[in-house]
Parts: sequence; C-alpha cells; structure tokens
Amino acid sequence: MAHQLGSVIASIPLQATQSEVASQIQNDVLLSSSLWVNIALAGLSALLFVYMARGVSSPRAKLIWAATLMIPLISLSSYTALASGLTVGLIEMPAGHPLGGQEVLSQWGRYLTWALSTPMILLALGLLAGVERGSLFTVIVADIAMCVTGLAAALITSSYLLRWVFYLISCAFFAVVLYALLTEWATAATAAGTGEIFDRLRALTVVLWLGYPIVWALGVEGLALVQSVGVTSWAYSALDVVAKYVFAYLLLRWVADNEGTVADAGDAAGRASPADD
Repeated sequence: MAHQLGSVIASIPLQATQSEVASQIQNDVLLSSSLWVNIALAGLSALLFVYMARGVSSPRAKLIWAATLMIPLISLSSYTALASGLTVGLIEMPAGHPLGGQEVLSQWGRYLTWALSTPMILLALGLLAGVERGSLFTVIVADIAMCVTGLAAALITSSYLLRWVFYLISCAFFAVVLYALLTEWATAATAAGTGEIFDRLRALTVVLWLGYPIVWALGVEGLALVQSVGVTSWAYSALDVVAKYVFAYLLLRWVADNEGTVADAGDAAGRASPADD
C-alpha cells in the first residue's frame, strides 16, 4: 500500500490542504531539491540574460531576447508554485494502472509551465530562422495543444486507457512540431543565414524534448516502471535546465554576436511572405 512506495504514494487524504501537500514536498528531500534547484537556476538565468542583452538594439533581436527572457521567468514562477504546493495535488490512479487505486502526488503544474514556456522557445527559434508567420502560429498552437493534452493524460483518473489515448494525441501534436523543426524551419534558417546556429539549437531541442514523453511513459504517470515522484521530478527538472536555460544562453550569446545577421533574417522573411503584410 501507500507506505511501501515511499514518497510516490501520498499518505494523506485526497482532500489534503495546500499546506499539507507543501509539507509533504518539503519532507521529501529528493522531490523538493528538484524544485528548489530549478528555482535558483531560473532566477540566475534571468539575471544573466538581462545582462547579456544590454547591447541588443535591432527590433528583431530585441524580440528574440524578450521571448528568451520569458523562459526562465515563467519557470521561476511555475517552480515556486510547485514548491509551495499550489499546483500539486493527489490523484487516485485508475484500475489497470500499476498503482491502480492508490493515491499519487501529481505535479500537474509542470504542464502549465511547458504550455507557457515552450511556445517562447519556438517563438525564439522561429524568429531566428525567419519563418513566415503562418507556420510560426501553427507550430506554436500545436505545441500548446501538446501540453494541454499531456495535462489531460496526467490527470484522468476514470480510465487507464484514456490516459494513454491522450498521451498519444499529445505525441501527435508533438510530431507536428518536430516535422516543422526538421524540415520547413531548417530550410528557412538556411535561407536566412542562420542555419548553423539554428541546426545546433534544433538538435538540442529535439533530443531533449523527446525525453519528456519517455519520462512520462516510464514514470509514475505512465507505466510506473520508476515508482518515485522524486526521481521522476528530477528527470523533468534536468531536462528543463538544459532545454530552457542552456538553450537560452546559447541563443542569446549568438544573437548578441550576430545581430546584423538576425536583422537580415527578418528582412528575408518579410520578402518571402508579402501576403502576411
């Protein structure tokens, strides 16, 4: 039962108060450290990115900087909400799940983080590549839909099958994002003269983003092969650190050193899609 799975299974009622959930999080060193480390890194990253962008002057470079700065700021807010218990709850896993009938701590607030921060990553990449606005809009909407359906997969307790149905729907939206990054956006970046840095950031993004559905499938929410909320949380947090803060640092450093190329990419995008004006 609950005490046999340690921190994975909550030992308090499903109607637990926010303070009780927060206390449970803080009493689990592995779980709480995965949140507080990210809070610290998000805050430091935001300060660093403000400093790095002090000399940026072109409108397109400033827009990339603004989108990039939102990444750690959103994470800072979201991880603080997780640590406080505001966006964490207890759910009873449905019949058929390896932990069926047992209460599990769900960090559903992570999906809100991703729904707000990953569009900023894609916006920055799209601006860097000089993609046309229709494609940028489509990919960002698909990304948000991926996060929302992922949230549904994590929270459904009425049917184990439906958890996997929503998981597959989320993966389908993810496939749309991957297709654009690997094909159309890569072509646009080459034409805009930003192909080299785009390819590097795209590879980082694709490889790391593939890790999220894998962690979901193997962790408590999916097959529960890893029956530790703390371990699962650290896996997500480690992915976030590289996919967000390292990504953002590499992007801003390149933009600061190649602002003219970034501005030219915007001009190229405007010439390529006059119908958008």
